[in-house]
Amino acid sequence: MPELKTVRIKLPANTEDLRALELGQVVYLTGRVFTAREGVYKRAVEDGAGMPAGQDALGRVNFHCSPAASINADGSYTVGAVTATASFRFAKWLDGWFKLSGCNIIIGKAGMTSEIYRRHFVRNHAIYLTTVGYGTGALLGRGIKGVSGVYWLDELGLAQAIWVLEVESFGPFLVESDLAGNSLFERENAKIAPGLEKLYAGTRPATLRRYGETDDKTEEVI
Repeated sequence: MPELKTVRIKLPANTEDLRALELGQVVYLTGRVFTAREGVYKRAVEDGAGMPAGQDALGRVNFHCSPAASINADGSYTVGAVTATASFRFAKWLDGWFKLSGCNIIIGKAGMTSEIYRRHFVRNHAIYLTTVGYGTGALLGRGIKGVSGVYWLDELGLAQAIWVLEVESFGPFLVESDLAGNSLFERENAKIAPGLEKLYAGTRPATLRRYGETDDKTEEVI
């Protein structure tokens, strides 16, 4: 099995930095990252509030996540861990989001689709990084060196507010989409899917089923 190539990016990243990335590479980030999930997207795009601050304050990397954030006795803030949330539900806001935020890197869980990447990410010279597996919130927290700002805390609460994080060697993340709109998940799934029917040939249907499971393994929700 080939060794995964590791890339370290100093933020803010430019288009040439992103063009050099390849699907499946491991990425670590150093610089400024801000959290923003559904509440922020709705408020900024759908409700017309716009962004609460400019790119200089927020950075250009948006992480779809819930931070384990706390307010200290002296009024300062601590974020000890960040747990990624699934990104597919953000797609309806992406056109407006890119125009408002100027982001060129979005981080989240599970990726989107090449259709969404080509429709929204490519024209904004943006890529998508995915978290690696589950239970990595505390691992990612090691890369958080401080909180440089918080926005819409009163309006949206701790989990949904925008947290601006100063990070160092923040990761690992995988390059899920490139500047051409290709998807790592789609590429790898295309290699695996043709062999699923043979793999499960002769097995009995499952007695206990989880959500999305079917007898046809090519249609299973994973």
